[in-house]
Amino acid sequence: MISKILFITGILLAASGYVSPPIALAMGLVFGLSVAHPFSKESKKLSRYLLQASVVGLGFGMNLHEVVHAGRSGFVYTCLGISFAMICGMALGQLFKVQRRSAFLISTGTAICGGSAIAAVGPICHASDDEMAISLGTVFVLNSVALLTFPFIGAALKLSQMQFGLWAALAIHDTSSVVGAAAKYGAQALAVGTTVKLARALWIVPMSIGTALVKHSKAKIQWPWFIGFFCLAAVCSTYLPAGAAAYALLFKAGRLGLTVTLFLIGTGISIGTLKEVGHKPLLQGIALWLLVSVVSLWLIQKGWIAI
Repeated sequence: MISKILFITGILLAASGYVSPPIALAMGLVFGLSVAHPFSKESKKLSRYLLQASVVGLGFGMNLHEVVHAGRSGFVYTCLGISFAMICGMALGQLFKVQRRSAFLISTGTAICGGSAIAAVGPICHASDDEMAISLGTVFVLNSVALLTFPFIGAALKLSQMQFGLWAALAIHDTSSVVGAAAKYGAQALAVGTTVKLARALWIVPMSIGTALVKHSKAKIQWPWFIGFFCLAAVCSTYLPAGAAAYALLFKAGRLGLTVTLFLIGTGISIGTLKEVGHKPLLQGIALWLLVSVVSLWLIQKGWIAI
């Protein structure tokens, strides 16, 4: 009974507008690590759909010209970054003796967009429930760390908002954590981080098709439809100014929805999840994430990657 009250209270606080995304995530983590989750399955399902709806809501605060520019500029970086992450990820998987399918899922989640990519590719490569849980657990743990630490690192290194948004989009796994970290850093960081991250998320489609061809799998591919609705929202915001008041409300709803999503994601990290992940996949995930983060940050600071 107490856990239900705490869970509902946490959602209400996250949706109130008085709690920042990192605080909402921290609240969720404290809950997940302290008590048994009373609505575990429902929470995971809600967080997935709420994230997608929130991203669409954020589209109403974007300018289409910025979206297209950031997406076009980030295409080459994204392509090279995904290739780099996949090659290094599989090599690290062999080094740490991680099961091949788990290593592939962790590499895919790091390279593209975290849990969404793993959820899309997992059934295609016939991953077991345990392999899916291990991979998702690894990514979610690192997502939480990134969301809490990236804004402080960016501020310490005096990154511009454009630099930080690009770094977050290239180095953080899940869309929710990219948007959360970027929103904490500033409006321009949010615009750049969201658009480049969604361009990166589109690679779920070719990755899923490629995996199906290699594995000769006929499993259904999960298409990221919400990305199209995000672009449609940006079109409305840019070319239909008469709805500005409604767009502002939808954008605010998207921000609040994201905050609630991060609370829900935090509640999904439990002591059992950490034990289930084990040290080998976690080592692979940490090593790959640090490699991608450091290399992308260095290239951005050198000015070799820019929007």
